[in-house]
This record gives sequence, structure tokens and C-alpha cells, in this order.
Amino acid sequence: MRKINGLQIATFLLAVAASLMLAIATNTLLAARLPEGDFRGILLTGSAVVFLYAYAILIYRGLLWATPIKAGEIAEGTREEFSYHVYLLFFLLLFYPVMRSGFLPVPVLRLFYQALGARLASNTYCSGIIFDPILVDIGCNCIVGQSAQIIPHVIEGSRLAMFPVRIGNDVTIGANAVVMADVVIGDRAIIAIGAVVTKGTRIGEGEFWGGIPAKRIR
Repeated sequence: MRKINGLQIATFLLAVAASLMLAIATNTLLAARLPEGDFRGILLTGSAVVFLYAYAILIYRGLLWATPIKAGEIAEGTREEFSYHVYLLFFLLLFYPVMRSGFLPVPVLRLFYQALGARLASNTYCSGIIFDPILVDIGCNCIVGQSAQIIPHVIEGSRLAMFPVRIGNDVTIGANAVVMADVVIGDRAIIAIGAVVTKGTRIGEGEFWGGIPAKRIR
């Protein structure tokens, strides 16, 4: 794994500081409008957390718009590597704990992933973890089971690369399954519980895959 340098950390901390200041300012305005009461403190604490994440997501998406992460290999010392490491700090320190916590109900988690850039079509829900949401595209009427993982990045020693994951319509991904980078899953396919779909796999329409590594069962 490549080292994250001081400038990348400073850029992330500056973004978080901006999010925090905006959240405090917004919460202060809200506090002036709320009446006194027993639940005022609870409401203000909750709203502060919501505003912090809302502004952090806006800044995160703005950084991705200004310096987009493109699919493919990421060379050392490039602008793409700088952008990825700042993005990685956002993900690991702010977003990943929310995904792992199980605190958000699945319908709200869907909105969270969409805010981070995942393309989730109608009636599609994920109760697992989508890494690198900006590179994940899932069709209609799909379910990603509890603790399943979709991982579009490749980190192998010093190698760093990003490849999209594309999933069709009416697909079921079982609990604890893992779908790795550059995987394409066709419509109506089923991935069994605990299966590991390795990099570059192509799964056809209506196929059922399972095992470690995953293979076509029928």
C-alpha cells in the first residue's frame, strides 16, 4: 500500500475543517429558531452531525468533480494518486464508519450511497458496503445482502488501480458475498451467500454463482 503524505492529509483536514465550520454556522442559525424545551439539546446535537456530513459530502463531491478519479491504473506521484488518497481519507475516516455501524436503515443507506456517487436504479437497496461508490452502477430491483462488499479498487503491494463494477437488473447478491473490481453481472443473476467474485469476472444473465472463488453453478 502506498504512503499517504502530509499534503494529502492537510488537504483532507482543511476540507473537514470547512465542513465543521459550515455545520456550526448552520446549527447556530437553527438554534436561534428553535424554542426552549427538553429536547432542544438533542435536536441540536443530531442536526450538527447531519449538517457536518452533508457539507462533507458536498465538499467531497466537489473535489471529485474538480479532480475526477478515472478507471484504470493509478501511477505513483500523479495528480490522480493525490486525489485518490484525499478521497480515501474521506472514505475511511468519515464515510466507512457510517456504513459499518448498521445505524442507518437500509432505505436511508441507499440515499447515503447515492449522495456519495453510486448509481442505484429504482427499488435497489444495499445493506452491505459499497467501496468507491462513484464506480458502482446497479440496475433496478436489486438487493445487496447484509455485510456483502463491492470493491472496485485494486490494492496489491504498490499497485493501485480502479475499475468499475456494473450490475444489471433483478440481481441478488447474498449476505457476506464479495464482488471485486471490473466485475460485470448480468440481469437476474444470483450470487450466493459468502461467494467471492474475483476481479474481471463476467456473469451472464440468469446465472447462479457461488463458492470461493465464485464459479457458475447453474
